[in-house]
Amino acid sequence: MASQRRKNTASGLILILIGLIFLAFQLFPALNVWVGDRFTWPVGIIVVAFGLLLIGVIAGSADMLVPAAIVGGIGGILYLQNEGTLAWGSWAYLWTLIPGFAGIGELLAGLIQWKRRAIIDGVQTILVSAVLFLVFGSLIGDLFGPIQDLLPLFLIALGVFLFVRALVEGSRARRHERRAE
Repeated sequence: MASQRRKNTASGLILILIGLIFLAFQLFPALNVWVGDRFTWPVGIIVVAFGLLLIGVIAGSADMLVPAAIVGGIGGILYLQNEGTLAWGSWAYLWTLIPGFAGIGELLAGLIQWKRRAIIDGVQTILVSAVLFLVFGSLIGDLFGPIQDLLPLFLIALGVFLFVRALVEGSRARRHERRAE
C-alpha cells in the first residue's frame, strides 16, 4: 500500500507542477515567445519522459524506467527529425529502435533492483532491436552503404552463435536434471 501511496503522491506532484507551468504561460504570454524560440515540440515529449522518470524516483519504482526510456527515445528521434538531422522517412526503419528503448529501461531497472533475469532480458531485447535496426536500416534506408554487403554474413554469424548457445545450454540443462535425479 505504501508503494501505491508514493506513486499517487508523485503523480499528484507532477500534475501540480505541469498545471503551474501551464498557468505561468497563461499569465505571462512572453514566456510563449521565449520558449518558442528555444524549444521545439519534441522537447515536450522528452520532458514527459523526465516526468515519468521523476515519478519512478519519487515512488521508488525502478520499473518506471521502461516507459521513461521508450518515451525519451521516441522524443529523441522526433527531435532529430524535426531539426533535420534525420529525414522523416527514416521512420521506415527507426521504429525498430523502440524495443531497444524498452530493453534499455528494463536493463537499467534490473541493475537498480539487481534482478539478474531483468538484466538478461533487457540485453537480449536491445540485441534483437539492434539486429532489426541493421536489417531494416540497410534494406530500406540504405543506412550502411558499402558495409551493407556484409549484413548477410553478420546475420549468419549471429544465427550460428545463437544456435550453438542453445545447444550448449540444452546439454547443461540435461546434465543438471540427471544430477538432480
